Amino acid sequence: MIPIVLTIAGSDSSGGAGIQADLKTIAAHGCYGTSVITALTAQNTRGVTAVHTPPAEFLAEQLRTTISDFPPAAVKIGMLPNTECVHAVAETLAGLPCPVVLDPVMVATSGARLSENKAVLAMKEMLFPLAAVVTPNLHEAEALCDMQITSEADMEHAAKSFGCPVLLKGGHFGGNEANDLLCFDETTIWLRAKRLSIGDTHGTGCTLSTAVACNLALGYDLIESTRQAKLWLTSLLKNKPDFGVPNGPLMHKLGEPI
Repeated sequence: MIPIVLTIAGSDSSGGAGIQADLKTIAAHGCYGTSVITALTAQNTRGVTAVHTPPAEFLAEQLRTTISDFPPAAVKIGMLPNTECVHAVAETLAGLPCPVVLDPVMVATSGARLSENKAVLAMKEMLFPLAAVVTPNLHEAEALCDMQITSEADMEHAAKSFGCPVLLKGGHFGGNEANDLLCFDETTIWLRAKRLSIGDTHGTGCTLSTAVACNLALGYDLIESTRQAKLWLTSLLKNKPDFGVPNGPLMHKLGEPI
C-alpha cells in the first residue's frame, strides 16, 4: 500500500513553499499526496503581494471530501490564516487515527505576516493537543512561548514549555552550525549539522515538516522520522538551483528522500 499524506496549507504561486513544496516532498518520498488549500497567495522569492482566504466552510468541505475518499496515513498542517480555519481543521481532524505534524507558519521567509495573532492562540489551544510533533523555527517559538531564545539552553527550556512533542529548528542562530532540537516526553535529542553558506532558502520549513509527516506515514518512529527529514533537507540545500533572488527555492528530487 502506498501511504497517503494529506497537506493542509496555503498555495505558493512560485512553487517553492506551501502546498506546492509539500506535494513535491510527498512525491519524493514515494507517498501519495492529497491537499486542502487554506489560502491563495500571490508571491515569489522576493515577497508576498496578496493573500486570498476562502471561507472556512469551504475549507471544511475540502477536508471532509478528501478524507472520506483518501484516508491519510499522516497529516501535515501549515498556513492557517485565521481562527475560523483553525476551528475547521481541528474539528475535522479530531479523532483521526494518524499522526499530525503541525508547522506553525506565521511569517513567510520574505517577512510577510501569514497568520492572525488570534489564529496562533487558537492553534495552541486546539491543534497542539492533536499534534504528533510541532515544528516551529526560533522566531515562531519565541512568539508561541513569549520568551527570547538566544542559546541552546533557551531552546531546551522553550521546547519543554510547549506541552507536546516539538522539533525546534535552530537554523536562525548565527555561527557555523544549524542545530535542531527534538523534545518529547522526557526526551531531548539534538540533531546537529554544519551550516551551509547559501543564504536564506524559500520553503525549507514546509519541506522539513512534510518530510517528517511522510516518514511517519512510512512507519518510522518520531526520532527516525525527524533525523531522516533533516538529512534529506540538508542534501537538497547542498544542491539547490541557482534561480530565485534573494530567497531561492529547493529542487525536491524524486526518489531520493533519504
